[in-house]
Amino acid sequence: MICVSIGRGRHRHMIAEFHHLVDEGAQLVELRLDYINGEVNLKRLLNDRPCPVIVTCRREQDGGMWKGSEKNRQLLLRSAVAEGVEYVDLEEDIAAEIPRFGKTKRIISHHDFAATPGNLDEIHRRLCRLDPDIVKIATMANHWHDNVRILRLIDQSEIPTVGMCMGEIGTPSRILAARLGVPFTYATFHHERALAPGQLSFSQMTNVYNYDLIRPDTEVFGVIADPIGHSLSPLIHNAAFQHFKMDRVYLSFRIPREDLLEFLTDAPDLGVRGVSVTIPHKEAVIRHLTKIDGAVLGIGAANTVIFEGDKSIAYNTDYRAAMNSFDQTMGFVPGSKQPLSSKTALVLGAGGVAKALVFGLKRRGAAVVIAGRTESRAIELAKQFECQTTTWERRHTVKCDILINGTPVGMHPNVDETPFDQNYLRPNMIVFDTVYNPEQTLLVKQAREKHCKVISGVDMFVSQAALQFKLFTNQEAPIELMREQIKRATGAAKL
Repeated sequence: MICVSIGRGRHRHMIAEFHHLVDEGAQLVELRLDYINGEVNLKRLLNDRPCPVIVTCRREQDGGMWKGSEKNRQLLLRSAVAEGVEYVDLEEDIAAEIPRFGKTKRIISHHDFAATPGNLDEIHRRLCRLDPDIVKIATMANHWHDNVRILRLIDQSEIPTVGMCMGEIGTPSRILAARLGVPFTYATFHHERALAPGQLSFSQMTNVYNYDLIRPDTEVFGVIADPIGHSLSPLIHNAAFQHFKMDRVYLSFRIPREDLLEFLTDAPDLGVRGVSVTIPHKEAVIRHLTKIDGAVLGIGAANTVIFEGDKSIAYNTDYRAAMNSFDQTMGFVPGSKQPLSSKTALVLGAGGVAKALVFGLKRRGAAVVIAGRTESRAIELAKQFECQTTTWERRHTVKCDILINGTPVGMHPNVDETPFDQNYLRPNMIVFDTVYNPEQTLLVKQAREKHCKVISGVDMFVSQAALQFKLFTNQEAPIELMREQIKRATGAAKL
């Protein structure tokens, strides 16, 4: 079950959101009284409530907005109990001051907005001694493994425990807790009004992650990156899982570089069966895996990992997706030998995506020139594939038939940027922009105006995701559904 937190300054706004949420299917709502401006009218908020509620009034020191006296705050919480509210949230230090009364259930809570402390078990034991119906522990995740610690605490607790890690690194704990049978997790009314760091909206929890259908044996997939907030992979993979009614969920995992090995070690025990891999882990992940497929070995970068028992296997669907996009745009017959043998390709960038593209272009016979914003990386990539290089400043001097943007230049929110001056674009040049959000990047728009042949990042993104889906499920992906989802999300769908 999902508990949706509402924090509004006016009673009527809180009541309106309350009723709207119930109409949308919410079964439990948290009323954050500390957000109310002025005196709180409990009866107005609680009368004729359409579903059970948790009453919470959080102090500033605990991440709340309460600015009144502590005496009045506790009086408000006692009044909520007297009114017969279904749940009341009490911090550890005041739990003994507000005794059990009637049918109101007690949530005894602990918050740490700085870290996930080393003495989690000790904190949990203290809370369990304060007559709780439910224990709640929310801590800040600074490392991936903090999620594992909080989830293990939930799993081992005899008293029902709502545990979560806050912050973007901790967001997966809010969803994975469902596999452990937590009483509920928390969401916010709207994704732009989170009441705690890393909190997802009720719509995201229900429509993207299908939270209420997650069970102990639900298979987990995801994308690992840092940063991660821009990723649209959960949207399209979860839509595909739901299309086929598969008992699977796909999450975003923000994994700092230093936490990569720990994540790969933890993942199978958490039910993770496979992950997409993106910046900055495409190259580093390889040395931690037990098996590498041929394309990964040739490219030196992976974008997919599958966990099978004690094996972890690396694949690269970027390469296959990019070449499929070329074949479709150019009308090449699949399997044609070196169809680009008379072409010169300028590749902008020297990261994991660029590696996959250079590998594919070379195999198809193209002469490749690499221009990277970090010159040392471009030189290293050129040596790996026996290509030429040019400096970033001299990229426009290369006479190329194919231009590929393998950098994030032009990605949302920097949509007014382009990695290549439009004055050097020529009709019939092939322009391939790997950025998919937005689909119509400035480079793509200018290339179309110059009558170039254009391959958009959406083409490649959907193709590589479909290949990943096949690796994840051994089933063909619903490609058009994936394409529709990504275009809607990036604002490219026609209304």
